[in-house]
Amino acid sequence: MAQPFPVQRRCPFAPPPEYAELRERAPLVRGTFRGKDVWLVTRHAEAQQVLSGTGISTNPAIPGHPHHEAGEPVPGFADGHFIDLDPPEHTRFRRLLIPEFTVRRVRELRPRIQDIADRLIDDMLAKGPDAELVRDFGLPLPSLVICRLLGVPYDDHEFFQSRTRTMLSAAEDEVRRTAMSEIRDYLDALVTAAEKGPEDDLLGRLITGGRLTHAELVGVIFLLLLAGHETTANMIPLAALTLLRHPDQLAALRADPSGWPAAVEELLRYHSIADWVAFDRVAVEDQEIGGQLVRRGEGVFVLGASANRDERAFERPDDFDVRRGARHHVAFGYGVHQCLGQNLARAELEIALRTLFERLPGLRAATAGEDPPAKYDAAIFGLAELPVTW
Repeated sequence: MAQPFPVQRRCPFAPPPEYAELRERAPLVRGTFRGKDVWLVTRHAEAQQVLSGTGISTNPAIPGHPHHEAGEPVPGFADGHFIDLDPPEHTRFRRLLIPEFTVRRVRELRPRIQDIADRLIDDMLAKGPDAELVRDFGLPLPSLVICRLLGVPYDDHEFFQSRTRTMLSAAEDEVRRTAMSEIRDYLDALVTAAEKGPEDDLLGRLITGGRLTHAELVGVIFLLLLAGHETTANMIPLAALTLLRHPDQLAALRADPSGWPAAVEELLRYHSIADWVAFDRVAVEDQEIGGQLVRRGEGVFVLGASANRDERAFERPDDFDVRRGARHHVAFGYGVHQCLGQNLARAELEIALRTLFERLPGLRAATAGEDPPAKYDAAIFGLAELPVTW
């Protein structure tokens, strides 16, 4: 029987319970997405095979792609929407952007990220001893970082955050299209102004490089702005709550801060908040995946949250263990489309969480042991709010 897809989570700390049954059934199972048959990839090895496969395309313009009938995936941003392009077109964009997100470049950004984290906690302490962690810390930290990196005025953060939330929500199509149009017009004006006098920021360097058109610049900045704040903003409060629910492991991190990088990897694996987002593909040639013949023109979704709970790849996958060091997870994808900003995201999570728990040693959730409200209907999972006290 085909599995209706997508499937909502029902708990902040676990993927949809249907995933375990699907994973047990087969590495590829039939699903239905918007009335169309698709393949759902449930296991880790097959997820890596699909995400790195040469016979697989990410381009929604190809018939059979799960989003083919939707036309342009994000209206107004097609020219620079490089995550939906295959090599060599995809490679052209990625080569221009990779130097901005190398390990060395992110290392240079760490003092700036640390300063932002400290100032946000200073503000929380000044207003405390209560705060709402999504609004006061989780969302502004990556937003400030990406705004400074791109050259986007942070004064406009409420505008673009509200529009991107609408775009990723379960709102009516017309409402989502309106939000897309508004943010497209905003970024078009931003790029137009920057072209008149490029600054020494990422956007300015792309402009002076002269290798992207105006429309491509608008699309690229949209992708980086969206990816640069939405995922990390959702991860920070969810990760904080997870660590508060595991006090022994949090105590071990406080005693030995060198464990934070491994803890971040485990948090990324454990939550896999993007799950299937950007993991939509179409076969461009007949091929065998997990013993199943996938024919040319058949749509595929990789279930990242299922792959990252695969018993074949991770021992006791449903247990949260900061000592696991599971760097082979697919939370950032795999292959040529692996997340461009993964080094930045890791640094932001590590600095944010370490600083939060160092500076607020008495931090606790103010929800009396109950799960806080979560964004179960959003494409990228996270908490709607997390009241805390210290």
